[in-house]
Amino acid sequence: MNKEVGTAAAAVADIPAGASIAVGGFGLSGNPMELIRAVFELGIDDLSVVSNNCGVDDWGLGILLREHRIRKMTSSYVGENKEFERQFLSGELELELTPQGTLAEKLRAGGAGIAAFYTQTGVGTQVAEGGLPRRYDSEGKVALASPSKDLRTFDVSGNPKTYVLEEAIVTEFALVHAARGDRHGNLVFSKAARSFNPLAAMAGTVCIAQVEELVEPGMLDPDSIHLPGVYVHRIVEVGRDIEKRIEKRTVSTAEKGN
Repeated sequence: MNKEVGTAAAAVADIPAGASIAVGGFGLSGNPMELIRAVFELGIDDLSVVSNNCGVDDWGLGILLREHRIRKMTSSYVGENKEFERQFLSGELELELTPQGTLAEKLRAGGAGIAAFYTQTGVGTQVAEGGLPRRYDSEGKVALASPSKDLRTFDVSGNPKTYVLEEAIVTEFALVHAARGDRHGNLVFSKAARSFNPLAAMAGTVCIAQVEELVEPGMLDPDSIHLPGVYVHRIVEVGRDIEKRIEKRTVSTAEKGN
C-alpha cells in the first residue's frame, strides 16, 4: 500500500514517447511543476496532453511545448501562451478545444467508468456541429477539423431541450499536485489547485501525484480528503518551498488614512 516514490524522475521514468497524459492545474495554480520538469528531463516527445490550459511560455506545460514535445493538446483555455498560438496557427500543434465544464466532466466521467454523457453546452455551435479547426497546414488552411457529434432531445420536467453527446476521457498517465498526501495516496488539495487536479487524477490509468507534505496513513482527517488513494498509484514529496508563480498579479494601493 505504500505508494511513495523517492524522486520525481523515478515516478515518471516509464512514461513513453507518444503517451497520453492528463495534467492538473488551473492557470498556473496547482501545476505539478516538479513532475513536468521530470518529464522534460526524460526527453520524450509526441505527447497527447489533456489539461485546462498549457501554462505560459516558460512555466507549466509551456516548457514541454517550447521544445515541441507536445503533439496534441485537449484544453479549454490557451490564451496566455504565445508559443502555443504560433505552433497551432503554423500547423505544428493539434488542438481539441473543449468547453471548460465539459472538459471537467469528461475527465471525471473517465475516472468514474462512464463512457459518455449528454450536455447542453455547445449545442448550436461548432462544438456540436463540427468544423472547429484542430490542426492547420503550413499555408494556414484547415488540415483537420472537429467532427459532428450526436444530438438528442430530452424532455426534462416537460421542457424538451437538445443535448450533445460528449465522450469521456481516459489517459495513460496523470500528473497532479496536492498540498498534502499520505503513503496510501489519499490527497488534499488547496484552494484553486483543487479545480482540475482531482479530475485529472481520476482520468489517468496511472496517476502520479506530487505533494508538498507527505504524512503517514491515518494522519489525514477522512472528512478532509478530496481524492481517495484508490485513484493514485505513485506519490512523491516535493516540499513546501517549491516555486509557485502567479499568472497575473493585481494589487491595489489603499489611500492614506484607510
